[in-house]
Amino acid sequence: MAPAAPPLPVGARPGSGAAMSPSVAELLLQRLEREAAGPGRGLCSREAAAALGLDHQTLVGAVKSLQALGEVIEAEPRAATRWELSPEGSEVLRDGSPEVRLFRSLPAEGLPQSDAMKLPGGSVGFSKAMANKWLRLEKGAPGGPRVFRAVPEVQDTVQEALRRLHRGEAETVPERERNDLKRRKLLLEVTLKSYWIRKGSAFSTAVARQETELTPEMLATGSWRQLHFKPYNFAALGLPPPAGHLHPLLKVRSELRQIFLEMGFTEMPTQNFVESSFWNFDALFQPQQHPARDQHDTFFLQDPAEAPELPPGYAAKVKKVHSQGGYGSQGYKYEWKPEEARRNLLRTHTTAASARMLYRLAQQERFSPVKCFSIDRVFRNESLDATHLAEFHQVEGVVADRGLTLGHLMGILRQFFTKLGLKKWVEVGNSGIFRPELLLPMGLPENISVLAWGLSLERPTMIKYGINNIRELVGHRVNLQMVYDSPLCRLAA
Repeated sequence: MAPAAPPLPVGARPGSGAAMSPSVAELLLQRLEREAAGPGRGLCSREAAAALGLDHQTLVGAVKSLQALGEVIEAEPRAATRWELSPEGSEVLRDGSPEVRLFRSLPAEGLPQSDAMKLPGGSVGFSKAMANKWLRLEKGAPGGPRVFRAVPEVQDTVQEALRRLHRGEAETVPERERNDLKRRKLLLEVTLKSYWIRKGSAFSTAVARQETELTPEMLATGSWRQLHFKPYNFAALGLPPPAGHLHPLLKVRSELRQIFLEMGFTEMPTQNFVESSFWNFDALFQPQQHPARDQHDTFFLQDPAEAPELPPGYAAKVKKVHSQGGYGSQGYKYEWKPEEARRNLLRTHTTAASARMLYRLAQQERFSPVKCFSIDRVFRNESLDATHLAEFHQVEGVVADRGLTLGHLMGILRQFFTKLGLKKWVEVGNSGIFRPELLLPMGLPENISVLAWGLSLERPTMIKYGINNIRELVGHRVNLQMVYDSPLCRLAA
């Protein structure tokens, strides 16, 4: 085990990389000797720094250096809060509150509302002045809405409260007013950290520096016998090595992928972000007039706007089952248009990749059962809110075999969600059995059933890490510290 890091020289500031004058620690000890003579007496680090004419952090560095020497002093961390004016609050203290400045700038004959908003404090203070009933708005005035004074004079209580707080008279300002000023970002509640310093059991005003290195010169001269060495701290932790950090989404994705692999699934290729409407919709037996195919829900491409070609024999079967029916279905009874099927888009689900996989499976000479999964990005023209983004990830599982039933699907889902750590049935995704109108045109045998289920990657990640707003997980509002600090993901029950 590596030895502990050498202690800071007396009076050095931690992390500064350079030693200060050793006299800082000695001045502190002398003041402690002089002013904390009685039992239980001590010094506040902030008061001591002010009395010695030192920066508080400089004194804190000396305190930490003395603590490293043993029981010379005792230092108890303390915290206190105080009120300080924000930059906006300082401006109000100097010039007055926006609502009062607006009131006093408004002439007696009033002004059009658009001009009143250009007065000093107008854009910020108008709503406050209206709420205080200092102004009145005549919406039917000639030329448009006009603003008038509603009272002859006003008192700037906001400026007066800030003045008392600036003088340190916080107790004279009611808590309700302080909270209102804080909400308006005129006032800041600042936490001041300090130390209460007392004499230790080995207190002395003479500081003996402990050596931290045994040098060849000490060994050659024998001077090490007269020196005091700082003990090694074998329990000290070394500095963590610099390393990259996985985003929570990647951690959960890795766990989900491991769950699928443990259940015997194979990962599907999902590199096609751009898909034709044929594979994204038509092959899945979704009619061309379906609302999901509207531009309000799907991102369509302008260049290239269309796929060059469709699978000729398969596309003809898809057209027939849509427009005329077949395989026990009456279809949708509409005119299926190949140009609509060729329209390119950003895929709205990874089921398009599942359709491609099943089509390749149907082209094999002999059918072989498959269990496949995918975890990849999809795109939808969604309204952005706390739970929806236009770009997210879909997790999908597909099982194809003979004689599969709803019972098999429920058993697979139970195993999957138990491994996911969800023992109770909750709605986090969708599942079902693919229709014959989807499978038989591909050329799959009639006795083949396909089970499928899907969910987003973001939702279980938000549940796992206690995130309520998806914009705090993905996008420009992500707190990088959250990425650094997030624990390893363990989804298994």
